[in-house]
Amino acid sequence: MSSEPPGLRRSLNVVDGVAIAASSTAATTSIGIGMGALAATVGLQAPAILLVAFIPILGIAAAYARLNRDEPNMGSGYVWVGKSLGPWPGFITGWVTLVGTVIFMAYTGAVTGSVFLQFANKAGLHELAGLALDPNSTALSTLVGLVILAVVTYTAITGVRQATRLQTWLLVFEYAVLLVFCGWALVSGHHAFQWSWLNPFAISDGTAFAQGLVLAVFFFWGWDAAFSVTEETKDIRDAGRGGFIALFTMLAMFLYGAVAFQREMSLPELIAQGPQGLTHLGAKLADEPWATLPLLALLFSAVASLQSSVIPTARGLLAMGRDRTMGQVWTKVSPRYESPAVGTVLIMSISAGVSLLALVIPQLNQMILAAVNSIGLVVALYYGLTALACAVRFREALRGPVSGALRAVVAPAASGIVLLVIGVYLAYSYLTMSDHFELSPDNGWFMLAVPVAIVVSGLVMAAYAQRVRRSPYFVTGRGTPPEPEAVPLTADRT
Repeated sequence: MSSEPPGLRRSLNVVDGVAIAASSTAATTSIGIGMGALAATVGLQAPAILLVAFIPILGIAAAYARLNRDEPNMGSGYVWVGKSLGPWPGFITGWVTLVGTVIFMAYTGAVTGSVFLQFANKAGLHELAGLALDPNSTALSTLVGLVILAVVTYTAITGVRQATRLQTWLLVFEYAVLLVFCGWALVSGHHAFQWSWLNPFAISDGTAFAQGLVLAVFFFWGWDAAFSVTEETKDIRDAGRGGFIALFTMLAMFLYGAVAFQREMSLPELIAQGPQGLTHLGAKLADEPWATLPLLALLFSAVASLQSSVIPTARGLLAMGRDRTMGQVWTKVSPRYESPAVGTVLIMSISAGVSLLALVIPQLNQMILAAVNSIGLVVALYYGLTALACAVRFREALRGPVSGALRAVVAPAASGIVLLVIGVYLAYSYLTMSDHFELSPDNGWFMLAVPVAIVVSGLVMAAYAQRVRRSPYFVTGRGTPPEPEAVPLTADRT
């Protein structure tokens, strides 16, 4: 065996990038679970707010693609913001991304477990070894979700290419089910289509508009996962191509689903069904066993989303580890699988630990729910900072052709500012929506306190990395280049 330290294999292509980005965005989950929440916020203007949210997201995607061409690094925003805006904003960008994803995985694991139990019940399995398979049991749903998380972690460890192949087939099934059932609703729905559904100015309340916009941005969250595997992609431009293809696909699917839901269901019905929207649609349109297909698609989407969350998180921590802003344990790459195996297992273990603790600590469970409700603020923060980093880095493009200036500076800067301003406005609305602090996911002060705590914890970790770890990142603001010879990765014989 070679004495060279193991590295990551460049084996991925644009299709793999699309699979990772689309799986992480999880259109089926967003449509199936989130449309009710979006309708409760902006009414029948859900298609309009999704279109509005896509505009700044497109500018953010342009920033990611431009930065990735200039500096391909699995650390993405953490590396780019650090170089352009400074190491402290850079570290915060990486930290909130990682913490937000871990919280999302802890929450999604239980949701996946519940969906799995629902499917088991539909298949006629209501009891196993004397244990009632109740999908409403938080404890049982969490435990089943942890088993699923362990399985997808194993597939992520044994090779990212194999993982993306699995995600591709899951996506094909999900989208086929969505296209059929939403198409059925478009044809048979008894609520007439109205052009006002596409009019964002019909949302008269500013707070509702801001909340709806951040929620819609959260719908698109995850497409940037394609950039986390840029060092494993044969052509670095494929990361940007994969991200853009996934984004436009998500836009089409979201609009398709939103209009279909509103054709088939009244606004009160859509709001009342909430996270059961897709399964309710299946039950309205078809008899069993066909009515179970949307539930199966939802399960596949949740599984793919969990897997595609593990992959970029482990790689983001690997990038931070080789800069010594995080521990060296994150830099271990398995020579057998050529993947950050130890980091992948650790991420799964942390998410599993959070899920288990939430079962016995009600306050932690409330924090997770509040974080999920306000996670759009975290997403807006790191997207906004990354877009501004692009505008700052390529500001010289303003002296060149107009098209180049628009792509590299104007569009990213405008998009980043929009997201940050909307985030500030929404934070202010959280402060004013409640007159006292309460440990409840619906309490405005608590909803704001959770993302603030994530940022503050990031500042503490940054100070530790600077003063104790003596990370060179806080001297230069530059991330370690991905070449194996730049920093030896610790060999892990897993």
